[in-house]
Amino acid sequence: MPDSTLSGTTTLSRPPESALGPLKTPVFRMLWFTWLAANTTMWMNDVASAWLMTSIGPSPLWVALVQSAATLPVFLLGLPSGALADTLDRRRYFMATQFWVAGIATLLCAVILLDRLTAPLLLALTFANGIGLAMRWPVFAAIVPEIVTRPQLAQALALNGVAMNASRIIGPLIAGALLASVGGVYVFVLNATISILAALTIMRWRRVHKESPLGREPLVSAMRVGMQFVWHSSRLRAVLLRIALFFLHSTALMALLPLVARALPGGRAGTFTVLLASMGAGAIIAALLMPHIRRWLPLQRRVLLGTVVQALAAVVVGFAPNIYVAVPAMVLSGAAWITVANSLTVAAQMSLPDWVRARGMSVYQMALMGSTAAGAALWGQVATSSSIQVALAVSAATSIATMLAAQRLKIDRGIEEELTPSHALRVPEMLEPPRPGRILVRVEYRIDPARTDEFLALMQESRRSRLRQGALEWQLLHDIYEPGRYVEQIVDPSWTEHLRRFDRISAADVALRDRRNACHLGEEPPRVSRYLIEQE
Repeated sequence: MPDSTLSGTTTLSRPPESALGPLKTPVFRMLWFTWLAANTTMWMNDVASAWLMTSIGPSPLWVALVQSAATLPVFLLGLPSGALADTLDRRRYFMATQFWVAGIATLLCAVILLDRLTAPLLLALTFANGIGLAMRWPVFAAIVPEIVTRPQLAQALALNGVAMNASRIIGPLIAGALLASVGGVYVFVLNATISILAALTIMRWRRVHKESPLGREPLVSAMRVGMQFVWHSSRLRAVLLRIALFFLHSTALMALLPLVARALPGGRAGTFTVLLASMGAGAIIAALLMPHIRRWLPLQRRVLLGTVVQALAAVVVGFAPNIYVAVPAMVLSGAAWITVANSLTVAAQMSLPDWVRARGMSVYQMALMGSTAAGAALWGQVATSSSIQVALAVSAATSIATMLAAQRLKIDRGIEEELTPSHALRVPEMLEPPRPGRILVRVEYRIDPARTDEFLALMQESRRSRLRQGALEWQLLHDIYEPGRYVEQIVDPSWTEHLRRFDRISAADVALRDRRNACHLGEEPPRVSRYLIEQE
């Protein structure tokens, strides 16, 4: 697909996917409405918490820290959550996250009713609510490619953006109405109710969880493999850099928006709600037009243009004399935001096989939320020491400059890979598995000296491939007495983890093996031997 790299061009011959096509799938439709409800509660919580903080901790730094507290858990817990989502029953795990959010909302109700709410306690409970977000996002990101076809994936993710931004309208409108009429406690009562209903809806999904014949992957090992896959994928690293830079700067507007709303003529909770709803409306419009936007602009230009538009819109909002100027700028900001976020999310999803999808997307979300948390604190401090307008202007300028620099870096090699497991290689068999211990695999090659450079380049690709699959160590040895003899050494943590790598070998890995073996001399294939490491 043209959007799978950061340096490709668009293909104009194929008609765009229907904007609402994925909703024809019953399971996706059910989970989409659940996701809409889950994100509505998130926005209700964030709006109510931010507005309460303007009363009990009214400095810009305290208000901005609400955004940090909401997003920091995803940065801290994203990888364990992704590892669990790749190894546990995803339906039950998703359901548990909703019960967690309901419990935190109930606790907030109790604290407010007892008149015990303080600024530090509000930040702590906002952080606890953020744990629910950290738990649920990777599992939902992994579920979506399971229930839609590959051609529908980009638009399914755009529809998830519609749900997110519809909730950005619905949540603040409900929260604003409740804050203005009956008080913040009822926002959290409704949060708990919606979260429980969402959990019961997920319970209706009859997904069959397939356990691996090798058993459940240990949590620490699963986390290690997830990080290795991301680190050794040039495309994912390119996407992570861009998403981190974008959210580090774009979060300035969201973090300071409550104060911008207060500063406008007649600014109150309703003003804040209208600005948030305007941003959500712009995002929904752009998401519905996304099939056409993807055809008009290649990915790299889309990300850069979206960054520029969002930055300029944030400056307009910061300097707006009234709400009539701020609202159109918020609409443009929302449209640019969803364009960049959707484009990079699709690129990340297309770079991940299903076996590591939740872990890969959790790292993506860690980069997004970590930069959001850091950005909220950074721009809150800048606004405290100068002004809101200065903070937004500086964030806009540095956003454009850093994204331009990132686009010039040659990180993504632009190679489309087939990541579906191929099961083409024969799994080694033993009557009894070896004793516990690390496994050393040696592959011996005889290489034509004329093809040495080609072979060494292929072995660098092989190194990345083996480590992405979960190998613990990799080395290439060159025989000093026989210049054409090379030995590839791969270390796996155990026999089980060695076998698990065979389930992760993709068609691209098989093609790489064939290219590697083509450099080998002789009719027999390279000799493979396996050893149990007894002592080190």
